[in-house]
Amino acid sequence: MNDNSTGSLRKNAVGTSHIVFFVVAAAAPLTAVVGASPAAFAFGNGAGVPGAFLIAGIVYALFGAAFTAMSRHCGSAGGFYGYIARGLGKPGSVAGAFVAMAAYSAIQVAIYALFGLVAGQRLEDLGLNLPWWAISLVAIGAAHLCGRKGIEFSGVLLGVLMALEVLILLVLDIAILLSADLPEGISFAGFSPSVLLGPGLGAALVFVVASYVGFEATTIFSEEARDAERTVPRATFIAVALITLLYAFSTWTMTLQHGPSQIQAAAAADTANLYFTAAQNRLGNAPTLAMELLLLTSLFASVLAFHNTITRYLFALARDRLLPVWLGEVDPRHGAPAAAGKAQSVSAAALVMAFGIAGMDPYTVVFSWLSAFATIGILVVQLLVAIAAWRFFLEDDRGVGLFRRAVAPLLSALGLGIWLVLVCSNLQLLSGSESRVILAFPFIIAVIGLAGVMTAASMRRKRPDDYARLGELLGKIV
Repeated sequence: MNDNSTGSLRKNAVGTSHIVFFVVAAAAPLTAVVGASPAAFAFGNGAGVPGAFLIAGIVYALFGAAFTAMSRHCGSAGGFYGYIARGLGKPGSVAGAFVAMAAYSAIQVAIYALFGLVAGQRLEDLGLNLPWWAISLVAIGAAHLCGRKGIEFSGVLLGVLMALEVLILLVLDIAILLSADLPEGISFAGFSPSVLLGPGLGAALVFVVASYVGFEATTIFSEEARDAERTVPRATFIAVALITLLYAFSTWTMTLQHGPSQIQAAAAADTANLYFTAAQNRLGNAPTLAMELLLLTSLFASVLAFHNTITRYLFALARDRLLPVWLGEVDPRHGAPAAAGKAQSVSAAALVMAFGIAGMDPYTVVFSWLSAFATIGILVVQLLVAIAAWRFFLEDDRGVGLFRRAVAPLLSALGLGIWLVLVCSNLQLLSGSESRVILAFPFIIAVIGLAGVMTAASMRRKRPDDYARLGELLGKIV
């Protein structure tokens, strides 16, 4: 048994496949396809949605090329916190870390609420009525126990759950593709420029981009990865390719199910059950029930991935003395952030109970509002990283080619910036609410970022030695 209680995560604990599982599981492919794409069909560009996923995949591939070029120079449990520090300085990195923490905490609570709602509906079928928040608390406890067992255990579990949800999607996709009664046959009309770039593309991208939340996990586990210099870039590109191709293929086959000219109307008429209705028609009762149950495992896999993400952020910030140092305690047996895990689970439970006691609707308020908030925050952090990657190589190319050090960062920053504007302009559409509170989300994110800058400034003034060491474990510049 190794003594890891001093604040060192287990080295060489995960490989490429484990990290890919974390990224894809956090994206929750079944939840994204079943939950987000029908809204993109209905409110966006209809049959052009599969192409919108390809556009998002290209931008994220460029973004991956940009930040992984920095991975040999920095990488820590703080994820993009370290990358921003190298490119934009310590105040910017603290601001990014604060925004990331708020965003990931929000999306995790959002998914806990959705898990409680969906699981509660299944339990009602069995005659058991429980409040959604009570079921969510059980899920929080389960995620906490899994997180305590270390990164290897979580990676294996996420791999199994991810494989199952991807399998059921592919089974439905292939059943549709092989059907002899497709209304308009095998059609690629949705990929034509007139449809893809037509009215509604911006609205579609709002939902499409939200489906990629969790992309940062490749960097967060760099301290625990084997041969991180190669593992992180490899896992990044594999994860982006898998997510993009799965999303594009599954949404394309759904356009075939109804016909490219009718998919928008079909999604608008049956947004909540678009995929379940197709599964019932093409696969029958048992596979449809399996899809409903796998939606639950998809949600749990996502919250487990985010649990591991948030605990490592807490760990990294505690190690750099931006948070109380006791949060940097590591379990000596499993090499996982023990104290951070407890703090994260307690805070999630407190938020879930607060929403439950306040009588907030788990879907229309908790899930929808917090998902929208998280999407803004994560896009802000990703945009900062893209700019940081360009800035990092500006004075010294460090042997990196022009494309990865300049072209990829600037193009991805342009794409992320456009998406951020689109999301902020369509917050009421994304959240499904007309509340004025929704419109305040960008300003709240800005205040959180400003609090990070002020925290760094206060640290520089009051604790100059700690400030000087801030980020020293982010990786050695070579």
